[in-house]
Amino acid sequence: MSAGLRLPVLNAPMGGVAGGRLAAAVTAAGGLGMIGMGSTATAAVLATELDHLGQPPRFGIGLVDWVIRNQPDLLDAALAARPTLLSVSFGTDLSWVDRAHAAGIPTVTQVYDVESARRAQGAGVDVLVARGAEGGGHGDMRLATLPLLDAVLDTATVPVLAAGGIASPRSLAAVLAAGAAGAWLGTCLSACPEALTGDGARRALIAAAGTDTVTTRVFDVGQRLDWPARFPSRVLGNEFVTRWRGREDDLAGDQDANVELAAGIAADDQRLAPVDAGQGVGMLVDSRPVGVVLDELCTGASELLARWA
Repeated sequence: MSAGLRLPVLNAPMGGVAGGRLAAAVTAAGGLGMIGMGSTATAAVLATELDHLGQPPRFGIGLVDWVIRNQPDLLDAALAARPTLLSVSFGTDLSWVDRAHAAGIPTVTQVYDVESARRAQGAGVDVLVARGAEGGGHGDMRLATLPLLDAVLDTATVPVLAAGGIASPRSLAAVLAAGAAGAWLGTCLSACPEALTGDGARRALIAAAGTDTVTTRVFDVGQRLDWPARFPSRVLGNEFVTRWRGREDDLAGDQDANVELAAGIAADDQRLAPVDAGQGVGMLVDSRPVGVVLDELCTGASELLARWA
């Protein structure tokens, strides 16, 4: 996948993290910056982040399937913005692909097994993201990145990006050597100053080890979000997770917990608030600009690939 990219990387369109400033910085560094519209996105929020984007030569927009089913004007707004690439994931209705193509916009979606890859390719999706279980945020947690990438590459005839746990030159080189057209990067960019990440979440990410993540639905249940049960979220463990994990049915009916969680999120209280994080989070050591992170990743990966050649 080239599309004029100098670096084989895109940022994952992480809701609440990947705003216009982050997308602009990724594009300026030579990759493709993606604005992420997550669980609570609206057309107005997208308009705000597009204002923060400025006028880069290329950018992408990422949407959540079930959100645009509830808010069709969000998809309309995304198409009207004329992105270089449109991503929609977390659903089985692929009718959005034809709408994007009618507007001349290439498409991408996340896949989790051979069946979903074949279905997306059959619907005309232009690029697939093989998103492994190591990745932060929501996903189908069945296969790790490299086994999934192998399986998808065996069946795909379109470019395949790798996602999940890619946070160092070594892991980037590994997926490129395995045949990925590029990497879909999330957690390794979440602590960058250009990200929408709050200060408390940024500190938590930098302090975390790779073993500090868990997969859970407690934050979706606690916030009354309509995420399908097949897509739990990989997050940093905290007090709220410890208290409610395995008790999701009780949590769904507990209004006090809902209020407590909302207050914790508003206060950026890391004892309560969710922080999406993949298993590569242990590679984060400080908050560095996007350009610095991507230069280190891609220069190091190139050197490793040249050594192996």
